[in-house]
Amino acid sequence: MSRVAAYLKSLLLLELVRGMGLTFKYMLKPKYTVMYPMEKIPQSPRFRGIHALRRYPNGEERCIACKLCEAVCPALAITIDSHRREDGTRRTTRYDIDLFKCIFCGFCEESCPVDSIVETHIHEYHMEKRGENILTKPILLAIGDRLEAEIAERRAADAPYR
Repeated sequence: MSRVAAYLKSLLLLELVRGMGLTFKYMLKPKYTVMYPMEKIPQSPRFRGIHALRRYPNGEERCIACKLCEAVCPALAITIDSHRREDGTRRTTRYDIDLFKCIFCGFCEESCPVDSIVETHIHEYHMEKRGENILTKPILLAIGDRLEAEIAERRAADAPYR
């Protein structure tokens, strides 16, 4: 009997009729439109936007060149080169993130032992020229310096959930 019922359903195109009924139902309902630049929808507290490198309060960069973020990145978007200083500590000479490759998964942020690399709440950015998709170390540090207060506030609010 099920084969006969399946044949009749396919013959009468019942799935198509149900789909069109759903379409017409939503066609008559009022629409909700956000006028984007003036109105913005609420953002999740754990939203992951553009990256930033943080500094310690004394001005020294936090990154210790452990390369965990580079190793854990599934898209291979992070490139790090490092050297050893005179005092024996390791620091980065090159820290690049290719935004075209990045999938904004947050693994780099989660793997960092010193909270050096973070993903900010900024999602409104664009590139006009070739090569602007690669965020270099000075650009990442500048973003971190500019947004340090907001980053620290968001990290403190999220701390109980980590």
